[in-house]
Amino acid sequence: MGLDFSFSFPAWWMAERGWRDAPAAWSAAAREGEAWLRRCAPPFWGRPGRVAPPVDRRRPALRATEAEVAPVGGVRPCSTFQIGGAGAVGTASVRGMPLLARLRSGGFRVWPFDAPGFPVVVEIYPRIFTGPVRKSDGAERRKLLSRSFPSLDPALSEMAARTEDAFDAAVSALVMSAHTPELAALPHLTDRRSRTEGRVWAPSAWS
Repeated sequence: MGLDFSFSFPAWWMAERGWRDAPAAWSAAAREGEAWLRRCAPPFWGRPGRVAPPVDRRRPALRATEAEVAPVGGVRPCSTFQIGGAGAVGTASVRGMPLLARLRSGGFRVWPFDAPGFPVVVEIYPRIFTGPVRKSDGAERRKLLSRSFPSLDPALSEMAARTEDAFDAAVSALVMSAHTPELAALPHLTDRRSRTEGRVWAPSAWS
């Protein structure tokens, strides 16, 4: 299962809050997340009147894994702290983190926080898979689907091209399906950064 939201926060904020690993942040999000979103107090931003804070290298807005994603057509991942505005992923992340705990309790491995195995949940960034296509243009979405997935049933291809969200979901699922062996052989990461901030998954061909 690939989910398009941040599975954790930057390490410096985790340390300030006393969370030793990502699951601790998930528990906090379940208890406090709606209050974070409602108040939009620093380090969160994006609501009217709440602008991004000045750049501070000691308190980066991005997790290391997000900063490592190469720009795709000039587009890069947004900060988990951004909860409003174009490209914002913060709201979905805060509300999604408690879901990770539920999936984990239901038997899913959440990579890289758990040892690999199926069923597994990974964090994805669909733009890696779609490339620099102009996703707001339906004709461009159809063109990419036709070019990259020529064997896809035409009816399914048309459904996937109808909206940007459907397009992202379909392309991500198709790419993940084509790389099932890599998902079955995910590395067991035990370093502090991975346990705290998580990792965005992408097939080796896209890395």
